[in-house]
Amino acid sequence: MAYLERRGYHVLERNWRVGRYELDLVAESGGTVVFVEVKTRTRGPQPAAHALSAPQRQHIRRAAEAWIHEHPGIGQEFRFDLVAVDADGFQGPDIDHIEDAFFGEHSI
Repeated sequence: MAYLERRGYHVLERNWRVGRYELDLVAESGGTVVFVEVKTRTRGPQPAAHALSAPQRQHIRRAAEAWIHEHPGIGQEFRFDLVAVDADGFQGPDIDHIEDAFFGEHSI
């Protein structure tokens, strides 16, 4: 969250839930509502940026639809971002912020 705030994002929600769906972060940047999925992995063969499956994207989309429905009038533009954090115990994390990480059925 602090990573995004340092980059000028205003965090609106954190761990927002509706039923079985959850949004890690909902933020605003330049008039756009951004639904942010955060993936953290220990450095290994699969980087965190590749850890977002098609079913997970679908759950995020459904949660975003519910959030938009519950917050009428907030935002006219929306997007889905991924913040991928690859970490180990020896050095600081590598953070990769991927804007427009997915939309529809397309992935990064």
